[in-house]
Amino acid sequence: MELFYIFIGAVFVNNFVLVRFLGICPFMGVSKQTETALGMGLATTFVMVVSAALTWLLQWFVLEPFGLPFLQTPVFILSIASMVQLVEMFLNKTSPGLHRALGIYLPLITTNCAVLGFSLIAVQGAYSFIQSIIFGLGAGVGFTLALMLLAGIREEMQFADVPEPLKGIGIAFVIAGLLSLAFSGFSGLV
Repeated sequence: MELFYIFIGAVFVNNFVLVRFLGICPFMGVSKQTETALGMGLATTFVMVVSAALTWLLQWFVLEPFGLPFLQTPVFILSIASMVQLVEMFLNKTSPGLHRALGIYLPLITTNCAVLGFSLIAVQGAYSFIQSIIFGLGAGVGFTLALMLLAGIREEMQFADVPEPLKGIGIAFVIAGLLSLAFSGFSGLV
């Protein structure tokens, strides 16, 4: 049951984009179409799950035993960058269209503060290996959910009568703020 709470907490209560405000750059940049948003969300989820396992192993079997926890951030960034390279090569081979659609945002997963923030929060929370992976999966699903919600609304807003000053990114920020308010309603759920 504890794993379920960790998962639900990462998806809704402590959503990395709409509650913790991490990963805003890809959230705004890739949320114009649902297909692209889904691809980015799935790629980020994969990176979060794999980096959850990798950063947990690095923290508890390399950094802590050798007294190197001060190297946590650069080591985590390097491990995340390696995972992103693998995802990018995989998408380039299997789905060139999605690879082109994600464009610059795919390599930016390396510096996506949501991925690094998740890794640091998982270590600070002293999660076990399995808990860390479930937390990574929940964080990725929450990231994907936020992207898909904003992308779906932005697609529908193309047909709406939006005031001229708010067209484009302006209305996207208003929608993101409203989504964030909606997600604050989940506080206290778990």
